[in-house]
Amino acid sequence: MKTKPLFIVMSAPSGCGKSTLIDMLLQEYHDIVYSISCTTRAPRGEEEDGLDYHFLAKERFEQLIGENAFLEYAKVHDNYYGTLKAPVEEVLAEGNSMVLDIDVQGAAKVREYVRRLPDTDPLKIGYVDIFINPPSLEELRERLERRGTDAPEVIEKRIHNAEGEMSRAGEYMFQVTNDDLAICYKRLCDLIDALSGRM
Repeated sequence: MKTKPLFIVMSAPSGCGKSTLIDMLLQEYHDIVYSISCTTRAPRGEEEDGLDYHFLAKERFEQLIGENAFLEYAKVHDNYYGTLKAPVEEVLAEGNSMVLDIDVQGAAKVREYVRRLPDTDPLKIGYVDIFINPPSLEELRERLERRGTDAPEVIEKRIHNAEGEMSRAGEYMFQVTNDDLAICYKRLCDLIDALSGRM
């Protein structure tokens, strides 16, 4: 069955289960490819080049900026992070879909980039952005506390960031609330099936 290749941008506050949902999609949908970001920071722990990130030298990254090779990029704590345009274009040209896991600032830059493209561009034709909401900030706080990985002040910072991110959820074409992982995943699949013409 021929499906429309989608360019899917997903954002969510930390602790909303976005990474889990994306992993579930990648396991079920073999035509969805995960976008690997570029960064100038050093690999951490078990991270592998080309699997977790494309680890680039700062000079190379800045050269790519000069070549307009990025859909979006940002400098965070002295390190660059960015999404290359070419891999997304290649995946869509092969008839597959690409999913980006990105924050609200990055998503806004991608949205702006896509908006300026001609209507015939595959990135514009297949573009869809989805915001994953927590059921509530209280529930999100409980989830972060249950994880037991963050100090109380880190959790407060994440909650503060989440409020700011959730205030921009209206910029997205679709919002899905993760009140129950299985139900949320089903909503996400229904959305992708409808948009890609799988229905």
